[in-house]
Amino acid sequence: MGRKRVLAIAHTLTYAKRLLDVLSLLEADFRVQVVFTVPPHVFGDEVPRFLENLGSAVLPWEEAKRVRFDLALAAGPQGVGDVQAPLIALPHGANYLKRIAGAGPAEAGVAGLRRKDIMPDGKTLPAALVIPHDDELRELARSCPEALPVARVIGDPAHDRIRASLPLRGVYRRALGLTDGQELVVLASTWGPRSSFGRIETLLPRLINELPADRYRTAVLVHPNVWSGHGPWQVHAWLAQCSRQGIAIVPPEADWRSVLVAADLILGDHGSVTLYGTLTGAPILLSGSPEEEINPASPAAALALTAPTLSPTHPLVGQLDYAAAEYRREEYSVIASRITSEPGGFNRRMRRLMYEILRLGQPAYEPLTMPLPSPPPLESWTSTSARQERSA
Repeated sequence: MGRKRVLAIAHTLTYAKRLLDVLSLLEADFRVQVVFTVPPHVFGDEVPRFLENLGSAVLPWEEAKRVRFDLALAAGPQGVGDVQAPLIALPHGANYLKRIAGAGPAEAGVAGLRRKDIMPDGKTLPAALVIPHDDELRELARSCPEALPVARVIGDPAHDRIRASLPLRGVYRRALGLTDGQELVVLASTWGPRSSFGRIETLLPRLINELPADRYRTAVLVHPNVWSGHGPWQVHAWLAQCSRQGIAIVPPEADWRSVLVAADLILGDHGSVTLYGTLTGAPILLSGSPEEEINPASPAAALALTAPTLSPTHPLVGQLDYAAAEYRREEYSVIASRITSEPGGFNRRMRRLMYEILRLGQPAYEPLTMPLPSPPPLESWTSTSARQERSA
C-alpha cells in the first residue's frame, strides 16, 4: 500500500519538541509515514541524539532536499524553501512574544511574523501558516500581508496540554517528591543576555542562600538554546553548586510542562515558559522584562505590567511572599486568554489542516488532548558533577 510521506524538519530541540505535539495527531494511521530531518542550525547540536533516543527515522538534510514529500512541518524558517513539499509553518513557543529591534528594515519586527521568517527564500509562501490567536492577524497584515491567505488560526498545543493537566497537579507534585508544606519555586529562563540565565550569576546565590530548604524546593528550567549554545558540560559546570544544594536542573530533553503545573511560585523572564505559567495559578515574580525585546502587542507585554519585578536589594523570601499576596487569578487569566483564541481546539483544527493538505480523510475518532505524563523525581535531575561526587 502506498503511504503519504511527511517530513518533520527539526532544526533545534525546541522546534523538535513542538513538532512532536503535532505528529502525535498522525499516530495509528498506517497510511502515513513520518521521517525527520535535521537542517544545519547554530542551536541544533542536541537534536540528533534526541531523535536517536526517540527511535525515529532520520533522513540526512541534503538527501531530504532531493526527495518529494506529501507534507512538511517546521517550527523554524531556515532552509524550508529548499524542501519539495507543501509546508505547514508553526510557531515554536507561546504566541509571538519577541521583537527584533535596532536592526535594518529586513531584520526588525516581531520574530516569527517577519517576511523573512515566513518566506525565507524571499518568494515562497508556506501552504499554511499556523497562528495561535486572531490578534496576530493584525501584525501579519502589517509585516507580510501576502501571507494572510495562507494564515490559519489553529491554537496552541502546549496551552491545551497544560490546561488539560491542571487537575493532575497533586499527582505531579507527588511524582516530583514534594512533601506537604513544601513550595516548589520554578526558575524559568529563555535564552539571550537579557534572560534569567543571562544574569544567572546574581540569581544563583539567592536561590542557594536565601530559600530555606525545609520550606522550598527549586527547579531550574533553562531554554534548550542555552544548553546547545554553551554545551551540556558547561551548563552543568556553571550550575553544579545548585545540584549540591538540592536544586533540580531540568535537562533540555525533559518535558518541562508538568513541572510548571506543579509550581507554587514562578521566577521567570520574558520567555514562553513564564507566559505559560499564567495558566497554572502560580504567582509570578519577574527577574526582568526588557522592553526592547518584547512585542508590545503580546500577552508578554501585559504580563510585564502585571507581575512584580525582582528587586536586587530585598530578601528573596519576602519578595516571593509579596508576589503571592498580590496575586489575583483573574488578572492572570486575562493574560492567559491571549495565548490562544482557540482554547482546547488545537488538535482538532491541526489534524484537519494536515489531512486536508495530505488529501486524506481524517480518522474516525476525536483527537483528544491528553494530560501530560508524570515527571521523574526532582532528585533525578542533578548535574553531572554532583552525580559523580555521590558515586565517588
